[in-house]
Amino acid sequence: MRTPTALLSPADRERRRALRRMKTVATAALVVLALVFAVAFALQDAYPWLGYVRAAAEGGMVGALADWFAVTALFRRPLGLPIPHTAIIPTRKDEIGRSLGEFVETNFLSGPVVRARLESAALSTRIGAWLAEDAHAARVVGEGSALAAATLRALDDEDVRDVLEDLAREHLIVPEWGPPLGERLERIVASGAHHGAVDLAADSLGTWLTRHPDAFSGLVSRRLPSWLPQVAHRLVDEALYREAVAFVAAIRADPRHPARLALDGYLARLADQLQHDPETIGRLEDAKASVFDSPRVRDLAGRAWDAARRGLLAALGDPDSELRRRATRVVAEVGTRLTTDAALQRRVDEWIVDVAVVLVDRYRHDIASIITDTVERWDAAETTEKIELMVGRDLQYIRLNGTIVGSLAGLAIFALAQALL
Repeated sequence: MRTPTALLSPADRERRRALRRMKTVATAALVVLALVFAVAFALQDAYPWLGYVRAAAEGGMVGALADWFAVTALFRRPLGLPIPHTAIIPTRKDEIGRSLGEFVETNFLSGPVVRARLESAALSTRIGAWLAEDAHAARVVGEGSALAAATLRALDDEDVRDVLEDLAREHLIVPEWGPPLGERLERIVASGAHHGAVDLAADSLGTWLTRHPDAFSGLVSRRLPSWLPQVAHRLVDEALYREAVAFVAAIRADPRHPARLALDGYLARLADQLQHDPETIGRLEDAKASVFDSPRVRDLAGRAWDAARRGLLAALGDPDSELRRRATRVVAEVGTRLTTDAALQRRVDEWIVDVAVVLVDRYRHDIASIITDTVERWDAAETTEKIELMVGRDLQYIRLNGTIVGSLAGLAIFALAQALL
């Protein structure tokens, strides 16, 4: 069964035409020799020298027929006869596929072969030189951006939220916060690292009081009896403001101020309770759970993911976005380093070689099985025609060469017999 010409590629159609031409030439040579043999056989008694021509033509026909049989037997049964060991390719297609897969696996998908080839290829330098060009770096970033954008679009928002929630629950909610926080707070208090924060808070509060004295107007006086004169109201507010300013100034000036010491004591007790007091630890865990399980927090997390996804998609889809420009510069810089940094080149080359060898050693049989499985799925007739189109023209040259060699052999044998006998 021949494949329709319309289904063949242009290259296959050209191969089919070339194969037909060579078949015509080889067959024509056989027909010419048959005619020469017939004429020489009929006239050799009258012209003895035609015996040499007959012998040459006879040997050429034998060689042509033998090679025609051999070539035809590869692809089909000669003359349709059920001759053993003919139609080799269609009848042994699967075995040929397995042999080809084993050959590729043994001779090409070998760790030493791959290592030797890659070590001599200087891949890091070639990759670096290619990436160092801005157009190539932009192309890499563009392809990566398209892949990342397609991945983001393929993600289901609900699935992403569920994954984020599961991760947050596993790494944030389930572990206890109290003991690690208490341990960290204990170290902070012991080292006095919190004093800087206390100083900053006192300075900020003192600055704010200086700039906002009116914040104390009516703070206490509005709660005084209305029958008191307004002067008394104002004096109370001013006195409270002066005391607040003086209190903050005392804290700022005295590192051993009672308020500071009281804060130190409170933080030390809190650190100890967070580590060892079940009630304190429980209250913190309850507060943590209530915050994370709040619908508002979950909604906020969903909105944050939506905003992040939209922002990423917009940045990935815009060639002039800051994200893609920065990525292009980084890729080009990496390429430049790969062409100039010998140590980096060695590391990259070693990594590429090691990864390739591991992959080949682990998956060599699976890769080779692609050849075997593909050949097994092919139709026998189509496989025969594919192979014949690829090598058939050269095999017709074998027929032609067999004709010539047979002629020369027949002539030599006849001449030798005449000379000896």
